[in-house]
Amino acid sequence: MNVPENLLYTEEHEWVLLEGNIATVGITDFAQEALDELVYVEVDTVGEALERNEVFGSVEAVKTTSELFLPMAGKVTEFNSELDENEGDNPTLVNEDCYGKGWIIKLEVTDPEDREGLLSAEEYKKLIS
Repeated sequence: MNVPENLLYTEEHEWVLLEGNIATVGITDFAQEALDELVYVEVDTVGEALERNEVFGSVEAVKTTSELFLPMAGKVTEFNSELDENEGDNPTLVNEDCYGKGWIIKLEVTDPEDREGLLSAEEYKKLIS
């Protein structure tokens, strides 16, 4: 199971890359493997300010749909257009490269203290083992 050390994680299996006050968010290798092949990624919250743990979108696999929860409070500034059915229409990027080309949103963080509620790679590995 791939768990990059430079990322932070949630108990809901999202990963966070923090660069200043901008967070890039996606789902973990564990999550994409459990979901299997993704057929649709929906994010309709671009431009919205949301609180930590609010639903910001969903991922749909062949057999299930899972909600995506915001790991930190902030404003959703971008949805990965490669995953959008009207643009790139390639949700399988999440399966192929969940920590790279398969990122889902970018977020302008409004409460940096939310970082304290995230898991380190080591803590996340313990959660999924």
